[in-house]
Amino acid sequence: MRKSGEQRREEIVQAVIELAAESNSGQISAQAIADRVGIAQPTVFRHFKNRDGILEAVAQWIARNLLGTVNSVATGAGPADGRLRLLLARQLSFVASHPGLPRLLFSERLHEENARLKQAVRTIMDDYTTILSGLLREGIVDGTFRSDLEVEQTARLILAMIQGLVMRWSIHDFEFDLPGQADVIWHLLERALTRDSAQ
Repeated sequence: MRKSGEQRREEIVQAVIELAAESNSGQISAQAIADRVGIAQPTVFRHFKNRDGILEAVAQWIARNLLGTVNSVATGAGPADGRLRLLLARQLSFVASHPGLPRLLFSERLHEENARLKQAVRTIMDDYTTILSGLLREGIVDGTFRSDLEVEQTARLILAMIQGLVMRWSIHDFEFDLPGQADVIWHLLERALTRDSAQ
């Protein structure tokens, strides 16, 4: 059965993510992508105009799947601290199951060579911060988190903490248990978020 264009594009995106985990993302060739998917090289560019089009599709995939995972936890039921802890665990598990993501997100091509790709990553970060800020505000309102918490700054710091951890995991060739670090991060955050400075 012949696959639809959408199915082929999804396969190409997945191939790029898989290949990024195995090598420098800047060295992924169209031939390597075609070989991974099991198609002829020209077929890759039948579905995407160029390499940047593929990377833009990867960024959209990350936004749809990672932010979908995070948002479903943040807007779920239960106390805010429990949801935040679960959010950290789900996020790190998601990244661990797609180890090519950090190498793509932190690649030179995204940071220096293509303004549209750079903006796509910024949008993912901004949307993540917005989701996290909403959860922190809920926790303040219901008394779970400290009343003097600076929400946006705290959300950005949590994002930076996770980015640093994921970058270290990638640099160390994924050799430590990334999902297991969720509890480590939570134990650091719990005191900072729940201890009211007025007490």
